[in-house]
Amino acid sequence: MVTELIENPKAPRVKRVAALARKKERNETGRFLVEGPQAVRELLTYRPALAEVVYATTGTEAWQLELDRLASDAGVEIERATPQVIQAMAETVQPQGVIAVARIPEATLSEALAGAKLVAVMHEVRDPGNAGAVLRAADAAGADAVVFSGDSIDPWHPKVVRSTTGSLFHLPVVTERSLDAVVAAARDAGLETIAADVRGDEITDVRAQLRGGIAWVFGNEARGLGDAEREVIGRSIRLPIYGAAESLNLATAASVLLYETAFAQRA
Repeated sequence: MVTELIENPKAPRVKRVAALARKKERNETGRFLVEGPQAVRELLTYRPALAEVVYATTGTEAWQLELDRLASDAGVEIERATPQVIQAMAETVQPQGVIAVARIPEATLSEALAGAKLVAVMHEVRDPGNAGAVLRAADAAGADAVVFSGDSIDPWHPKVVRSTTGSLFHLPVVTERSLDAVVAAARDAGLETIAADVRGDEITDVRAQLRGGIAWVFGNEARGLGDAEREVIGRSIRLPIYGAAESLNLATAASVLLYETAFAQRA
């Protein structure tokens, strides 16, 4: 269903949508923003039950016609809005003509890990670009779930949602503050927990041992994982540095380790 055009950027409903850029509002409402044609397309294709309403500019561009069809098939309401209204709703400076409001999934940690063989855990990861890049790499490598633990950034933050380019809707994503609880749940699900850490064993020596179920734990961008955290996780593995680089950034290291595990599991 398409409604009449929303023209007032200061309308109460416009302000309610814009407020979802704040974590407090997301926590209170259980809703989050999905900005841009690509992300909204993936939402409507893979998790249409989460979508509540789509706000889009008028027009006949290919993405607009496709989103109209997907929303109609999913029974999701489309509300037409001017570019100024979309701008007022959006967290980004240059929105691309469409925003959706979606419900935050309510999957539990045990549900997300049930039957999993490859899981990415981000512990104390703060940068939205890094978080989104790791989530996207996990999706590409065929991971079964992604967990955000500790004081990691909220996975429903608009910048994280955008940086995943839709991968957020392809696999279960859950949050759990306690790393101990994450490790315990992973082990209950039959997964070995491994820390990605520069003090661990070199991966070239243990490739054959990555064939079972693995939950990789990636630490904070600046300080990595502490001794207590490494002890809880149990095992650490590092990537070798063959050149003169001081280190690899979080997203790059996570991508390599996730794919190395995916290769081993599929061998």
